[in-house]
Amino acid sequence: MFNRILRWLFFGLIVRPLTLIIIGLNIRHIELLPKNGPAILVANHNSHLDTLVLMSLFQLKQLPQIHPVAAADYFLSNRLLAWFALSIIGIVPLARKVQAHSDPFADAYTALSQGKILILFPEGTRGQPEQMNHFKNGIARLAKNSADVPITPIFLHGLGKSLPKGETILVPFFCDVFVGEPLRWEADKKHYMQKLDLAMNKLANEGNFSSWE
Repeated sequence: MFNRILRWLFFGLIVRPLTLIIIGLNIRHIELLPKNGPAILVANHNSHLDTLVLMSLFQLKQLPQIHPVAAADYFLSNRLLAWFALSIIGIVPLARKVQAHSDPFADAYTALSQGKILILFPEGTRGQPEQMNHFKNGIARLAKNSADVPITPIFLHGLGKSLPKGETILVPFFCDVFVGEPLRWEADKKHYMQKLDLAMNKLANEGNFSSWE
C-alpha cells in the first residue's frame, strides 16, 4: 500500500506537471488509446522521458493498469534502482539474455492475462535524437502469442531534443504524440512487421516535421 501511494504521488505531483506543463504535449487521436486492458502500446524510443510521457496520456486512476516493459539487466542492476523501477515506475522486467527454451516475454504474458496495459519500445534501445530505427521482430512474437490483444502504435516527436540519450539536463522542447489505430496479429511475422512499420511511418508523416540536425 505504501508503494502504491508513493507511485501515485510521483506521477501526480512530479511526472504529470513535468510532461504536461514544463514540456507540453500536443496529443493527436487520444481517443484511440485503449480504455482498459489487456492492451499493448508500442512507440519509437529517443529518451528516458518517453515512458513517462506515454504513462501521462492516461488518467491517474488508470495508473495501476499501466506497466512499461523494460530491460531487467539494466533496471534491476542494483537494489535501489530495482525498487524504483518495480514499485514506482511499475515495470514488467524483460530478460534480454535468456537460456534455451525460456521466453523473455513470460512476465509480459502474465501481466496481459491480468488485464494490464503494457508499454513497449520495439527498437530495443534509445536511438539518436529524432531518428526512428526499424522495430525488432520480438514484437511480432509477442503479438502472435497474444493474438486477441490490440497493439496500438504511437509516434513521439520532440523528446529526443528534450532529453536525448547520453544527456542529463532537461531542455523543455514541446512534444507531439500521434496515436494510431490498434493492430492485431494476422498472417505471418513478415506481414505483421510490414503493417506495423507502415502504421508508424504514417503517424510520423502526419506531423510533416523537418529533419532534426
